[in-house]
Amino acid sequence: MKKAILPTLTMALLITAISEAIAQTRIRDLQPREDRIISISGVVRRVVGNEFIIDDGTGQIIVDSGPRWYREINLSEGERVTIVGEYDDYDFDAYRITRSNGQVIQIRNAEGPPPWAGDRGRRNRN
Repeated sequence: MKKAILPTLTMALLITAISEAIAQTRIRDLQPREDRIISISGVVRRVVGNEFIIDDGTGQIIVDSGPRWYREINLSEGERVTIVGEYDDYDFDAYRITRSNGQVIQIRNAEGPPPWAGDRGRRNRN
């Protein structure tokens, strides 16, 4: 029985540490080029392809979830979401989107270039 407690406790501590490392930020408090992974939450106000505008009551921002040919997101206006990603000069680059029902849409990893920036162009040339 004691062997089962240690992995469970370790996993719980790891999840807590990861959650605390990703700071929840209000849209009005976003600063360009923060170069850190943050989380924003709000209501989807408008959707155009895989880009959408969310509103958290303090402001609105465009969220970029990558090209449609890579993965279609299919969010709806009025839907409440939490996005983990990075804020750059003019929009918020999504790494992960969590819907209010708990469904997680993994867009990309935080490390390295996005998967759609890879060798797609080279494959088309062959």
